[in-house]
Amino acid sequence: MEQQNDELQICHQCVGEQFLSREIKTTGKAAKCNYCESESFCWTIEALADRIEQAFAEHFIRTSPEPDNWEQSLLENWAPDYTWERHGEPVLWVIGNTAEIPDQAGEDVLDMLSRRHDDFEMKTMGEESEFAPTSHYEPKDLNAYVWQQEWRNFERTLRTEARYFGRAATAHLAAVFGGIDRLSTSDGKSLVVSAGPGTSIEALFRARVFQADKPLKEALCRPDQHLSSPPARMASAGRMNARGISVFYGATAKVVALAEVRPPVGSYVVLASFKVIRPLRLLNLSALENTHDDGSLFDPALLPRLERVAFLRTLGRKMTRPVMPDDQEFDYLATQAVADFLATENAPLLDGIIFESTQSDEGANIVLFHSASRVAIMDLPEGTDISASTVSHDEDGAYPDYWVREEVPPAKEEEPAPKPGIWPLIGMLADPQVDHDARQETLDILPDTIEVHHIKKVRVESDAYTVVRHRYQKRENAHF
Repeated sequence: MEQQNDELQICHQCVGEQFLSREIKTTGKAAKCNYCESESFCWTIEALADRIEQAFAEHFIRTSPEPDNWEQSLLENWAPDYTWERHGEPVLWVIGNTAEIPDQAGEDVLDMLSRRHDDFEMKTMGEESEFAPTSHYEPKDLNAYVWQQEWRNFERTLRTEARYFGRAATAHLAAVFGGIDRLSTSDGKSLVVSAGPGTSIEALFRARVFQADKPLKEALCRPDQHLSSPPARMASAGRMNARGISVFYGATAKVVALAEVRPPVGSYVVLASFKVIRPLRLLNLSALENTHDDGSLFDPALLPRLERVAFLRTLGRKMTRPVMPDDQEFDYLATQAVADFLATENAPLLDGIIFESTQSDEGANIVLFHSASRVAIMDLPEGTDISASTVSHDEDGAYPDYWVREEVPPAKEEEPAPKPGIWPLIGMLADPQVDHDARQETLDILPDTIEVHHIKKVRVESDAYTVVRHRYQKRENAHF
């Protein structure tokens, strides 16, 4: 072409990369394109080269033109059939493939960038400069160092400075989890999954360990009270809740619910199914490892998003890693704070978390936050007497036999409702037996699904490592 490179024009129709093409159409000037010769909105090749150079700086790295030490040793000593090839792709191919521009336009961009980065001293020393025609490039590894450091600061603050997260911690959690429902995995699945009617998670399983007959019978009589999430005064601290904050720990499979309570041999485990009666939104921690962002490399906002994605890919493992009992008081602080934030402050608000079980690979754990953990009270007529039995007898002696008997009062004629007044209302508020919970009901226990498991054996899986012991004779002046 007779024109100088910096005078060449390229139109938005000749740029296949959609983000870049839209920007040229929006900000370009009407001109004749040097590549398709149509009149349209155009950028100069110089302007296009500037954007491509920026994209390369953020997302690509130039590979070495020489083998590294390991590859050199393979060539010289260990692998006579080994053939070394430079890593990455030729720079011209990367330019054309990334911007999706005609071959001639790619060559003009490369010519401009190679002249821009030409270095006489490097050329004299035989070193390759950026955008040299023979150079190769490959995608950069995502660097989440800043995010990792912020998370470590967040954990340290909770452990050593304040149990309640302040403005800085709130801002950090908002940056991590804000808009997380708009992200997806590499195969297009959402990080926030639905549970409830019409979904793949319509019921949850929950187990509780008993070692005495009396509390076992009480649980069988009123499973809605004894197998649901505990009242606040009895709620002990867990991975996703602080002491006094009642949440519902459940599972998607019976075997997971049984394994997670870690019952001792000789104990009894009551297992029940709970129907999820309203739509819920759960953050899938297991899916974070495959978080993906398919934004344009020419979008200046993409790099920080990709760094966030790189951090999210490690976060699920951080939040679900095994914690030793002696370390739980401190190591659970961060996950407890995250659960509180997701339930009360995040945009969007979430109802719970789903994550893989470390005790069983046949299902997943689900934690429903306090606001989504209310279990509906069983429909029992007023005055119903309930009793339970755990054994029966025959000529061979006692054997396990579980049943519950509900004795309801006889039906009576309905009496006219009393006129409302202030004193009955005050009496209801003062009555400790009256349920004052204003939360929406989420779960409905299914009494016919209740099972009692007698724990006979607990299997332990482990990796065994031998200990090698050596004995040496002491030497004089060994400290020298």
